[in-house]
Amino acid sequence: MAKHFVLLHGAWHGGWCWDGVIKALEKAGHTAEAPTMPGHGPKDERSGIRFEDYVNGIVRVLERQPMPVVLVGHSSAGFMMQAAAPKVSEKISQLIFHNAFILPDGKAQFDLVPPEVAEGMTAAAEASPENCVPVLEDFVRNELMADAVPEVQDALITRLVPQPVALFTTPVSTGEFDALAIPKTVVFCKDDTSLPPGAYLGMAQGLGEHDVVELDGGHETLFTHPEVLAEALIKALR
Repeated sequence: MAKHFVLLHGAWHGGWCWDGVIKALEKAGHTAEAPTMPGHGPKDERSGIRFEDYVNGIVRVLERQPMPVVLVGHSSAGFMMQAAAPKVSEKISQLIFHNAFILPDGKAQFDLVPPEVAEGMTAAAEASPENCVPVLEDFVRNELMADAVPEVQDALITRLVPQPVALFTTPVSTGEFDALAIPKTVVFCKDDTSLPPGAYLGMAQGLGEHDVVELDGGHETLFTHPEVLAEALIKALR
């Protein structure tokens, strides 16, 4: 049965990062869309973006869906889904967390990364007139895309935008999310070096009952090998 996917991007990215995945899902008979979050367009105003803007943006996309969708979140979009899903749960048939941050109640993303990373990014944001973490080229090349050739790394880096720091520093309340009965699945790329080994699957234990689909690839497989990720998303369907 054909499904409609709503694909959510994480920090620094835009909906464009899912273009290859959408094409592969459509080739397999499904439909998909990937909204760009507020402040993530190349000409967007970013200085006043709050975490609530991300949540409200997701809610608006889901409210206009005629039927329940498969909601997929990559990286920081994991806890965006934790905050948004309870507000429109009737519009979601399944939640898929793809190498995603899944936060304990009352925690922010910076609480779950190495302290030196959080401190460095906070300092970079404080030095920015927009209160944004700039695109950190070394981090992208050596952590997010260590498995990609320089030309592919360049293609991604040129499209990334400064990241409003509120996404990283706002604690998330998860009580309502934890009570949801929506099926949950983790799609995990095993070669991801953006966090210490075991970190992503460790965070996923907070979901309670969930399925896991594993595949080869790094943090940016959605961009580097979209057809492989699309196949895994289809495999994950409940």
